[in-house]
Amino acid sequence: MDKASEHKMGKAPIVPLLFSMGVPIMISMMVQALYNVVDSIFISRTGEDALTAVSLIFPIQIIIIAFAVGTAVGMNALLSRRLGEGRPEQASDVAMTGIVLAFALGVIMALFGLTLPFWFIPMFTKDAAIVSMGNTYVLIITIFSFGVFGQLMVERIMQGSGDTITPMFTQILGAVINIVLDPILIFGYFGFPALGVKGAAIATVTAQLIAFSLGFILLKRRSKIITIAFRKFVFTWRTVKDIYQVGFSSIIMQSIGSLMSVGMNAIMITFSSTAVAFFGVYFRLQSFIFMPIFGLVTAMISIVAFNYGAREKQRILDTVRVTAFIAVGIMSAGTLLFFFGARQLLGLFDASAELLAIGVPAMRIISFHFPVAAVAITLSVSFQGLGKGVYSLAISVIRQLVVLLPAAYILSSVWGLHATWYAFLLSEMASITTGILFFRRIYVQRILPLSELPAVSR
Repeated sequence: MDKASEHKMGKAPIVPLLFSMGVPIMISMMVQALYNVVDSIFISRTGEDALTAVSLIFPIQIIIIAFAVGTAVGMNALLSRRLGEGRPEQASDVAMTGIVLAFALGVIMALFGLTLPFWFIPMFTKDAAIVSMGNTYVLIITIFSFGVFGQLMVERIMQGSGDTITPMFTQILGAVINIVLDPILIFGYFGFPALGVKGAAIATVTAQLIAFSLGFILLKRRSKIITIAFRKFVFTWRTVKDIYQVGFSSIIMQSIGSLMSVGMNAIMITFSSTAVAFFGVYFRLQSFIFMPIFGLVTAMISIVAFNYGAREKQRILDTVRVTAFIAVGIMSAGTLLFFFGARQLLGLFDASAELLAIGVPAMRIISFHFPVAAVAITLSVSFQGLGKGVYSLAISVIRQLVVLLPAAYILSSVWGLHATWYAFLLSEMASITTGILFFRRIYVQRILPLSELPAVSR
């Protein structure tokens, strides 16, 4: 890390520092979330069964993103470390290993996707129309998943080498292409056949493949630090191991969301396919509230980690406190939006009367957990910067699996669908309580002793 970066991390005012580092990440995450939201908005115009089919497939998309992001994060961390060590040739090998892994994961996901029509959708419903549309969608997004793997890998390579603008450009371009292609392929404009759900899947993978291809060309032609030359590249399993030493925990944490989504879909389908459609819509809408928070806390990790290494106790505490304050503000705005604008938000998806009857009260109930989640997420992610990622993993498991799913099942069984949504608030109360207990422990073990040691001169 250069002296300017060290000075910025250790001395710059925390609020401007958080936003300067976090905003590009926020935009990147929100653009990624836009793919699924745009697909669902257009798909909803073809009928509620189509929306239900795509909602049932959403856990598979979470799995794809989990492996893509986790592998890219691990590659990025290793690449940055090699550059920091002054070893650009080894950093280039790390980057090319990442690209090889992107294609390998694409092949694995395609093979996995070929098995899904036999068991995944039929596990939830026997409705022939929903099964057919779901199988069509999942086959396309898994067989061509190397586009999203490659796109995220190339973007993280550029970010790791100091270029944050080009990845933002390729992501925005991909989103725009998806938005343009969706109505053309779904409804059959400009002489194209009306493909429905199949058209939405084709639009998504086409946008990802174009963004990946353009990103790869720009990386190869414009990067002055990373050299993409496969003739000189030697693949080693040690590099793969080093990548997944960092990335594996990220994959697990994000995959937990897929298990939660599968569990909630299983609960929803006992009531109606409309309940499944609503949960899919909610999950996409809430991503626009949570993604800015995830971008903010991702920036916080770097600041906390730097100041932990520099033994700056007060700056660590101030960073966590300020991040939590900003996060609560953003989430409170999200609560107001979901509470007062539930009907209008669901209207974007051409909601039926039944979907509105389920969704409007549900979104109002669920929205109350947003500010609590802001603090829980801030505490959870701060542990990663302090070298205790296992605490973050534990909180994710508690929030989404240990508390949420059992609570949702019990509440829905005893009091009906309306009561299910209170499980979100219960799970966040459990996660924030656990987070506070973990933070007190890590404060005593790791933060408090910093004041007893001399500060590192910079």
